[in-house]
Parts: sequence; structure tokens; C-alpha cells
Amino acid sequence: MRAIWKGAITFGLVNVPVKVYSATEDHDVPLHQVHDKDGGRIRYQRRCEVCGEVVAYEHIDKAYDDGERTVVLTAEDLGSLPAERSREVEVVEFVPTDQIDPMLLDRSYYLEPDSSSNKAYVLLRRTLEETDRTAIVKFALRQRTRLAALRVRDDVLVLQTLLWADEVREAAFPTLDEPARVSAKELAMSSQLVESFAADFTPEEYQDDYQAQLRQLIEAKIEKGEALDTAETFGEQEEKGGEGAEVIDLMEALRRSVESSRGTKKGDAKGGKSTKEAASAGSTKKRAAATESNGTTASRASSGKPASTKAAASAKEPAKKTTRKKASA
Repeated sequence: MRAIWKGAITFGLVNVPVKVYSATEDHDVPLHQVHDKDGGRIRYQRRCEVCGEVVAYEHIDKAYDDGERTVVLTAEDLGSLPAERSREVEVVEFVPTDQIDPMLLDRSYYLEPDSSSNKAYVLLRRTLEETDRTAIVKFALRQRTRLAALRVRDDVLVLQTLLWADEVREAAFPTLDEPARVSAKELAMSSQLVESFAADFTPEEYQDDYQAQLRQLIEAKIEKGEALDTAETFGEQEEKGGEGAEVIDLMEALRRSVESSRGTKKGDAKGGKSTKEAASAGSTKKRAAATESNGTTASRASSGKPASTKAAASAKEPAKKTTRKKASA
């Protein structure tokens, strides 16, 4: 990792020199735009509206326009702001951790000690742990004054920038002002359904399905080109009927959901495998069957014989959906 900023955390007379690193990264498959006709790359140019020239980034300044006047601000102008020149992460207050609304959380950064001794760093870390408090800090980064929460994660100080209060929109939905009757029986059944899905959150068990399927599509297209059959690659997905429709009998829907969850749990216990493992095994068998079937079809096609109906049906058979691992697994 490469440090993006250097400074020091200050509270009282204590000074903790630190280096700042981005704690998160984008895992999306990089894509660019092309012309659908000939595949030519589409590029966006920074062109001046006055002289018509394409302008290099280093020759671009910023400006403020109030409708009547335009004020140009150079990099030197912006760098002269006292807040921008400051290299302090100033602790404003220490607050109970549960008072920070997750809605306010923005970007995360790791802090590394930037001195020959890490004593002040460790002292601050242990203080936050033992007092169960989060430090609210202010600092300037990339031409913006930031409000952030300073907390501990795996023995490392983490800086999580916060949105300012006026950056969070107010949720005003008239439909929520209408009274709704929820019976004790419905609430109990709903709570029972929640319990059937209860589990400890393990982020590693989840994946970005869209990005995984996008990579699969790219690999398949590299191998087969325009002759690619997406139904063969992904299986013919069964459309969910009535998705988003209004629930007429809420109690019946809750009852059936609880029963379905119980049935899944019993199946897991008897089979000795989790639903997720079973689905994964099923998907593996499905891919093997599809590969064998495709090989048979290609072989018969080359010999002039028609492929069997069974092979064709196997190639079009829908892939099983991977279900979430339940708490009982």
C-alpha cells in the first residue's frame, strides 16, 4: 500500500505522527466504452470552449461562477488555504461508539505510526479500546475539510470519514404517515421468521454475484467470440413471477416462509451438508453434464449425425441458484 497523506493526531498536548492509507478498494471489472459498429474506443477529451484546444490536466484550474462573475482559482490559491496546509488530525471529542449513525459513515483509512517509537500510537489505541469511545476528529484532505470517526480495528487505528449533517437527506414519505395495524400474532410470526434466518455475519461467505458473472461472461466470450450462447453459459434463468407485487395475506406469507425455512433446516441436518454446499455440488455436476453434452453434440455434428434430444435438453437445463448459508449449517 502507498501512503496518501502524512500528518499527526493531536489531542491535548499529545501528538501521534501517522501515515494514512486507503483501507478499501474497488473490485469491479474495469470496462470502457466502444463504438458498437466497429469497436473503436470512445474517449472523452478536455476541450476548451474558447480556443477549441484539448487541454492537458496540468493546465486546468478551477473556477466559481455565480451567474454574473467567474472567479478562477489556481492550484496555488487553493494550496494557500490554512485548512489545506494543516497536517493535523485534531480530536474534537470522544463519544460513545453507539451514538454514531452508520448513515454518516463514508470512506475508511488505515493509520500507521510514522515515528521511531509507536508508544503514543499504542497508548491512543488502548485508551479507545478500554473506554469504549470513538474519537471525533477534523482534518483537511484533498481540498476538503473532513469530519471523521477514529476507532480501532484489529489493533490498527482506522479513520472513517463522516458525511456532514446537511449532506444526509431527510426521509419524508407520506405513505408512512398512514396508520397500519400490526397484530401481536403477525409480529410474533415475523420474529419467528427472523430467528430462522439468524446467523453471525461473516462477510467472507458472500460474493458480488454480478462481478463474478461478468468475469464468466468475459471468459466465455474470449473463448467463443460472437458465437457465444448466453443461455448455455448461465442456464435459462426462471423468471420470478409477482416480484414486487403487494402482499394480500401477510399472515399466510409469514406462515409459509417459516415452514419453508424449517424444511430447509431439516434437509440440511439429514443430508449432512449445508444448503450452500449442496447448491455448489449441484452446480459442479450441472457444468460437467453441460460440458459432456456439448462435446457429444459437437462430435455428432462433425460426423453428420443429429445430436440427441437428451443432450440438447441437458445443455439448456437451468443452473441451480446458490442459496445463503443458514445459521444451522
